[in-house]
Amino acid sequence: MRIISGLYKGRRFTPPDGIPTRPTTDISKEGLFNILNNNIEYQETKFLDLFAGSGNISYEMASRGCTDILAVDRFPLCVQFIESVIEKLDIQGMQVMQADVFDVIEKHKGQYDVIFAGPPYGLDILDEIPDRVFASNLSAPKGIFILEHNPNHNFDKHAMFAERRTYGHTNFSFFLND
Repeated sequence: MRIISGLYKGRRFTPPDGIPTRPTTDISKEGLFNILNNNIEYQETKFLDLFAGSGNISYEMASRGCTDILAVDRFPLCVQFIESVIEKLDIQGMQVMQADVFDVIEKHKGQYDVIFAGPPYGLDILDEIPDRVFASNLSAPKGIFILEHNPNHNFDKHAMFAERRTYGHTNFSFFLND
């Protein structure tokens, strides 16, 4: 895993064996951040990373200047790895929370400008995630919610759906809180 741009560009990290993640590929990540580069000001963005896994997307946000980041994952090994990278890079403004993502969606009181969710592709309630996020009020007005998923899911008819980008077997569906 490597950070592709910004302050920490080129830094590489190897998650420990047994970490239950599927890191977003560099090609997919480059495509995602090309879109975000044209739509947000990183320094002014509050970012929430749901199903953070290795923290891959959060590090990219921090590398580009985002200083208000919350990464959430329920697995202790994932949280420990993210904490170690935060310390190693001395990332300011990034926190990690060990919690069930759905509990956070239901109970967390903050609002975020950009929310990213990279759940396990086989998650049986993956299709419910956009509705749960918007019902929770986690998305700030004019906020962007991005859901990473495989081609087996289609959100084109969702009321808040804006667009989908495909990179091989990785899809990003973008939703806008207008």
